[in-house]
Amino acid sequence: MSGSSRLAVGDTAPDFTLTDAHGSPVSLSDYADSKVIVYFYPAASTPGCTKQACDFRDNLGELAGEGIAVIGISPDKPDKLAKFADAEGLTFPLLSDPDKKVMTEWGAFGEKKLYGKTVTGVIRSTFLVENGIIALAQYNVRATGHVAKLRRDLSV
Repeated sequence: MSGSSRLAVGDTAPDFTLTDAHGSPVSLSDYADSKVIVYFYPAASTPGCTKQACDFRDNLGELAGEGIAVIGISPDKPDKLAKFADAEGLTFPLLSDPDKKVMTEWGAFGEKKLYGKTVTGVIRSTFLVENGIIALAQYNVRATGHVAKLRRDLSV
């Protein structure tokens, strides 16, 4: 099998500690007693990833109102994440996973279809983690309209 298996609702979310855009460590366990959306995206400052990140930014108030935090994870280095956050006014943590270890553990790195070809790369994926358990797992999500759909799915 290529890559890791996918996570499903009810699974324990694999813990991680990654470096954020400011060089600080952020762990999933920091959110142990709350709800957090963890989303994986291929690359900062690309059109689809920018659209998705800005969508999360624009909906942060409503999500926070429901007690839901947001974390974005990509293979980008912290300095690129910092530029992305500054350029787009992103206030939620963007974490760097350059060796794609966390992505692989979460099933967000592996074979995917791109323009009809099978390639290996980051699989745009979104999870809701509640008290360390996967409450929602979505793979191969679309960048555009994803947050609106997510809010409908979560009734937020």
